[in-house]
Amino acid sequence: MRAIIWSFAAASLALLVPAPRIGIAHSDHQAGGPAAAEARAAPPAPAGNERWRARYFPNVPLVTHAGKTVRLYDDLLKGRRVVINLVYTQCQDLCPLETARLVQVQRLLGEGVGKDIHFYSISIDPERDTPAVLKAYMEKYGVGPGWTFLTGKKADIALIAKKFGLSSITDAADRDGHLPSLMVGNEPAGLWMRNSAVDNPRFLATKISTFLLGREAEGLLSSESYAQARPIEGLEAGSYLFRTRCAACHTIGGGDGIGPDLAGVASARDRAWLARYIRTPDKVLAGKDPIATALFARYKGVRMPNLRLGDGDVELLIRYLEAQARHEPQRKASAGR
Repeated sequence: MRAIIWSFAAASLALLVPAPRIGIAHSDHQAGGPAAAEARAAPPAPAGNERWRARYFPNVPLVTHAGKTVRLYDDLLKGRRVVINLVYTQCQDLCPLETARLVQVQRLLGEGVGKDIHFYSISIDPERDTPAVLKAYMEKYGVGPGWTFLTGKKADIALIAKKFGLSSITDAADRDGHLPSLMVGNEPAGLWMRNSAVDNPRFLATKISTFLLGREAEGLLSSESYAQARPIEGLEAGSYLFRTRCAACHTIGGGDGIGPDLAGVASARDRAWLARYIRTPDKVLAGKDPIATALFARYKGVRMPNLRLGDGDVELLIRYLEAQARHEPQRKASAGR
């Protein structure tokens, strides 16, 4: 199942709310007994979705990429529909892909971001990710209005990650330091859903808008009838890998994006070098490889993520790029007619 939905209706809280104390002493059942006194003194249990609002979320301070101090609940969550993820700008694994994918989602959602839906990315590396660093990171990826990047105290951010279910016991052992997940929430309704942050962008945009806006989302994303659907092309493994792992940053013949246009790259680069760079771009760059260093400088310091692809997947990607190069003259001829 692609998403995990938390519906915080009263019925679903039955196992989370402590059961009433059942005293074994007779005095606990009497009007003046300790249990009765405890019941009178205790505050009433929160009703329904109230449990998952101000009482649950820590109202800790955070600092935006613009340098403004805000409170998590009062300023960012209360009364809003939100999309939240964790990032850090020095990440060499999935954060670059995660950010690039969410930029695609933001563009699909259009003007609704910042008005109907608010995007928040919280850094898990606050020592290095100052507001100025976060702002520069946003500019590299073309982040649009309505999306706020935040930093703060490490302990506060760890608490936020725990409360949102965006941390796990494996984070410390993971090279990325966290999972590429989104928490999507309708705070007024008390409804929250966790989803992969690197899923298909149109699927994500549709899922987010439908979950947060319901009928209000109708018309937000273009929809066509099945009668207009074209046959699906490019279902081979190499095409799938490119679409799911590379297309957020690269095109083939469509011009530069966050990263370079990959048209002709299979013939322009040494094949062994290309395989090594696709497999371990972080190590190639760290070794001061001149080509990798030049690409890093040319594309505003955006790091190619280490997607942890195996040798077989790398070979499939290169073969796909080679095949696209062979078909390029035919495509250009067709376009010129």
